[in-house]
Amino acid sequence: MENGPLQVLTVPTAPYPDQRPGTNGLRKKVYVFQSKRSYLHNFIQSIFSSIDLPDRQGATLVVGGDGRFFNRPAIGVIAQMAAANGIGRLIIGHHGMMSTPAVSCVIRKYKAIGGIILTASHNAGGPNGDFGIKFNTASGGPAKELVTSKIYQISRTIQEFAICPGLCVDLKTIGKQTFDLENKFKPFTVEIVDPVESYANLLRNIFDFASLKELLSGENHINIRVDAMHGVLGPYVKRILCEELGCPANSAINCVPLEDFGGQPPDPNLMYAADLADSMRDGQFDLGAAFDGDGDRNMILGKHGFFVTPSDSVAVIADNIFCIPYFQHTGVRGFARSMPTSTALDRVAKATKIKLHETPAGWRFFGNLMDAGMLSLCGEESFGTGGDHIREKDGLWAVLAWLSIIATRRQSVEDILKEHWLKYGRNYFTRYDYENVDIDAACDMMEDLEILISDKSFVKQRFAVEDKVYQVEKADNFEYTDPVDGTITRNQGLRIIFTDGSRIIYRLGGTSADGATVRIYIDSYERKFIFEDTQVILAPLATIALKISQLHQRTGRKGPSLIT
Repeated sequence: MENGPLQVLTVPTAPYPDQRPGTNGLRKKVYVFQSKRSYLHNFIQSIFSSIDLPDRQGATLVVGGDGRFFNRPAIGVIAQMAAANGIGRLIIGHHGMMSTPAVSCVIRKYKAIGGIILTASHNAGGPNGDFGIKFNTASGGPAKELVTSKIYQISRTIQEFAICPGLCVDLKTIGKQTFDLENKFKPFTVEIVDPVESYANLLRNIFDFASLKELLSGENHINIRVDAMHGVLGPYVKRILCEELGCPANSAINCVPLEDFGGQPPDPNLMYAADLADSMRDGQFDLGAAFDGDGDRNMILGKHGFFVTPSDSVAVIADNIFCIPYFQHTGVRGFARSMPTSTALDRVAKATKIKLHETPAGWRFFGNLMDAGMLSLCGEESFGTGGDHIREKDGLWAVLAWLSIIATRRQSVEDILKEHWLKYGRNYFTRYDYENVDIDAACDMMEDLEILISDKSFVKQRFAVEDKVYQVEKADNFEYTDPVDGTITRNQGLRIIFTDGSRIIYRLGGTSADGATVRIYIDSYERKFIFEDTQVILAPLATIALKISQLHQRTGRKGPSLIT
């Protein structure tokens, strides 16, 4: 207990016009938070002010981050402002770190009013990198648009913030800290908690840990290689996979969290997790996995670096869902994928007669379905997979799901996926990212493209490349009507759907000072030619996508920045 009550101050401030949270919260360069006066304070106050005073008075709030640069100073400010704004208890991960899935778990476990997650996901860290703030609500999931819009509106007119500048939290010591504040009847409590334990307990109730331990350390064990990419998940991997399930210590690499993630983006794809991919090629490891900075995304590899697309990953888990004990008990209420994700999951849903939901990109749409009891398993092409145990995508959960399938079927990753293709056919899928495109050029291209595909004459048009002919069956700008609350979400991506089920999708990604990101997704279904090279199979559709959009001519870009 601190000596004497701590003073609560109201500090004048001025609004900033650029604090609109996106799907993943507010993300900016670190220097924006460091150099703009009260930039962090304004946004945190806007979050607190978006919660009605009676609801936040004495409430519990969870705080955690991925360990990136500026994480700890930001938590210090959040604690000071939480106390001044009537929050009764903060639960903070040890050293200020807690994975995004674990934050969701802890919110739900302690019935918190919500959580503040400090992460920019798979974006680069360090002093010259990115920093982000995301608010999750009492469900454990990302705030809905109604909430983020309210936060943004408050940020545009904010005139003051409340803070308790004398409050200093010790993030290094696990346990309870209490602080007396002036004019407060009850002390403000901060609990520094083991960030792994609650989450690990949840996983123990989902998976058969005895079976997984036999798979990973028994007489006929498999060998795995897991890359935490110097993100927050390192301690989770060490504790759960190595200490509890018996994997050798050298199975886990890059498990020490670093503020700059070792100098590269913690992005689990073949470009940035190249060390993992290289280590898989000689065949000594049966399964490889990588995670992003905050631990919600994952990449799965088989022996010799066999790559599992995120679209295929969720489809395989769906087809083998009862290999996971949790679903044997709960049953399966529905499947879902984001619109750009390949339609591989749709085929499993149709065969199993389980309802399939197609949503916009953004996990909050899945969360709404889960809260209504309509969804059990979902995934996105951007390396996100998860179940209804929490309200976030969950990288380690996805790896344990794959290990459960392997333990049950006693087959390799490659054999499991190839059998899946033989059973359902194969969706060849790729995404081309054109980053840092001139914003005006990108917007003009998308506007003209929408006009083109919206014309009635566009439907039934044929496009031929070599011996392949594709006929347009449908073209639109995707909109989603939420079956739970009837909310309509428009302008979620331009879709061209062909008569054979192939799709071309165009989306404009986040814009920044460096420009916009134009994404082209190509999804082609094949029933016969299922063991071919992805880029070869998709080359005709890629040619058509560029021809229709005139992307190279309109943006001056000759090729994508990233192919996934």
